Amino acid sequence: MESEHETLVILDFGSQYTQLIARRARELGVFSVVLPFTASFEKIKSYYPKGIVLSGGPNSVYEKDSPKFNKQLLQLNVPTLGICYGFQILAHTLGGNVTASPRREYGLAKLQVTAISKLLTKKFSGSKIWMSHGDHVTSVPPNFIVTAKSGNIICGAEDSTNKLFGLQFHPEVSHSQNGMPILKQFLRQICQFSQDWSSENFITQSVSQIRQLVGQSNVVCALSGGVDSSVAATLVHRAIGSQQTCIFIDNGLLRKNEYQEVLEAYKEMGLNIQPAQVADQFLGKLKDVTDPEKKRKIIGAEFIKVFEEKAKAIKGVRYLVQGTLYPDVIESAASSNSSVVIKSHHNVGGLPEKMQLKLLEPLRELFKDEVRDIGNKLGLPESIVKRQTFPGPGLAIRIIGAVTPEKVAMLQEADAIVREEVIKANEHKGLWQFFAVLLPVQSVGVMGDHRTYEETIAIRAVESLDGMTADWAKLSHKVLGTISNRIINEVSGINRVVYDITSKPPGTIEWE
Repeated sequence: MESEHETLVILDFGSQYTQLIARRARELGVFSVVLPFTASFEKIKSYYPKGIVLSGGPNSVYEKDSPKFNKQLLQLNVPTLGICYGFQILAHTLGGNVTASPRREYGLAKLQVTAISKLLTKKFSGSKIWMSHGDHVTSVPPNFIVTAKSGNIICGAEDSTNKLFGLQFHPEVSHSQNGMPILKQFLRQICQFSQDWSSENFITQSVSQIRQLVGQSNVVCALSGGVDSSVAATLVHRAIGSQQTCIFIDNGLLRKNEYQEVLEAYKEMGLNIQPAQVADQFLGKLKDVTDPEKKRKIIGAEFIKVFEEKAKAIKGVRYLVQGTLYPDVIESAASSNSSVVIKSHHNVGGLPEKMQLKLLEPLRELFKDEVRDIGNKLGLPESIVKRQTFPGPGLAIRIIGAVTPEKVAMLQEADAIVREEVIKANEHKGLWQFFAVLLPVQSVGVMGDHRTYEETIAIRAVESLDGMTADWAKLSHKVLGTISNRIINEVSGINRVVYDITSKPPGTIEWE
């Protein structure tokens, strides 16, 4: 089926920046899909691409099992841009030479445009660029000209007659000065994209497709309170209204007052909600469990059990709405070319086969920032759209060790103080997440004239664009001091507060 949009196909050769290329294209109004480099020629052709990008990657073109470039792609006669490894494998395949550098070049360099180029115009000369490579191209293939260098390294080359272009640096990363203008030059001037990808167009097309697909059937949606499932439910609701039933489960592991606040927000949004308050059921199953993976499996199994019971009571259900995002699709090497994808689905996170539901994933083409934008366009309240990312197992994996009702209550109170004080000080803007973690560490303290031996709270606050990497946030000492004082004075059982200054990598955002 032909794509609804003009499409940029990005072939993934293993770069950590591949998703970033796709996001940059979307920011420039160009619909993009990421496919594994092993995608068949017919698969790639089915997207009717107006442009192709070959991503970077960690391999050397001379390694035995290194990713290869399919020369059949040249039959498409569409502009093709190789970035870093993508440039190297393109040059190597077409008769150029690639040589291992004496040392890996990583970091900033300066771009010097050395020839007339359709991609790298003179205005880009002198720009700072981001390098990350071991090998580099030392001679270009026939019909190519070298268009730019950094020192002795070839940074740009092209065969404009055959619409083939190569860059040794990464224009998609923010470190590369003029990176976005260079990508825009490729997409707009060379590929001739009309840049028609927008949130409004996505909403209009998705609503029409959902309505046509679902017909008179009923659907169920598992709401978590997060932005992804909320936007997916709202999009489906706009298409089919009360034919969708949203099941919102209170497993006792949400943040303080979260269940009631989110439930009220959903009702105001007009969603057809079936709430389920089953905290005792979940906490009972978690008794004495300390292993985080076991916690996840128990919570997942109980969630499915409750969801199945609720869904069974609804007649004519054929579809399950899920807030899957494009990074999940990319990571599983899946892809699609329609904005609403349906597939037979018998095991959604352990969903029993007897449910036999088809999966409806209206957001599977979107990145997180796009989902928030769609949420704004759909009129969702800010409390939902800007809601912090929250782990599926909830507070169970922010309580290190066994989960008890007392520990949940303790963490809920401490976490509420963290969130309240960071927001009050207006230090939340730009933060990806900020929360509290309850540690299985007791320490000696003095409160009044009494010795205490109580629990420890760790504060975690990070800055990130997508959660893939993160830096610890530099919260002010004043805010940290206020949080510490309040937690120790107001939360019974806590006598010590610490601040986590670990970035991702090497750490992770969550502690478990």
